[in-house]
Amino acid sequence: MSNCRWGDLVSVRVVVRTFSELCVTVGTVIVLFVVYVLFWTGVKADAAMNDQIEQLQQQWAKGSATAEPDRPTETGTGPGAETGTGSPSAAPAPAPAKSVAYRNGRPFAVMYIPRLGFTWNKPVLEGTGTKTLKKGLGHYASTARLGERGNFAVAGHRRTYGDPFKDFPRLRPGDPVVLTDGTTWFTYRVDTEPYRTLPGDTAVIDPVPRKSGYTREGRYLTLTTCDPEWGHSHRLIVWAHLDATQPAEAGKPEALRR
Repeated sequence: MSNCRWGDLVSVRVVVRTFSELCVTVGTVIVLFVVYVLFWTGVKADAAMNDQIEQLQQQWAKGSATAEPDRPTETGTGPGAETGTGSPSAAPAPAPAKSVAYRNGRPFAVMYIPRLGFTWNKPVLEGTGTKTLKKGLGHYASTARLGERGNFAVAGHRRTYGDPFKDFPRLRPGDPVVLTDGTTWFTYRVDTEPYRTLPGDTAVIDPVPRKSGYTREGRYLTLTTCDPEWGHSHRLIVWAHLDATQPAEAGKPEALRR
């Protein structure tokens, strides 16, 4: 074999070997990135959410969650009472306590959704910024406060950062969504199947969302997350109404009792 042909063969081998090593390196980087996205961000998010809940529990133990409550005399808050559909609800609906001002990026409540698991509980923080949603669910600052008249709207990641709303599509009408601010338990009831829309559809968090089926003012809850599961081209929406409230000292509401 001539020196020229041998040299060409060596060059080809070098190129193939270099390309193979590059592929292995790229593959390793991709695997590490997937592990980071699927596992490590979840570990960090779970730790961050647990820390937020612990902060809240410490605040509540000191009695710093709310001021004196202001309770109206009106009754039911079910679909029949405030949406203009069905028959009036008999569930009492005292107003929530007058909470201290929500602080951007800080937790103020804990949410429980039994449909997503009886161990499922997430902190709710003020605002929907990127850093905030890494630590829990985020309250749209322009919407109503927890339990108050209007639309209390909350966003959460579908995937990554703890996957808080991974099973969002499982939500069904009648499912309870329970929140507490340390002084009061608020039980909302889901009224709709998950509704798919575009990210720009901000009307879904209006005081009376048009697509929700509600026809008049009430005390509503809107949950939002991304769709598809690993994308963000659309949003999934669920609407609920405030069904009942009770003081925190009365113990957990029926929806959270096994």
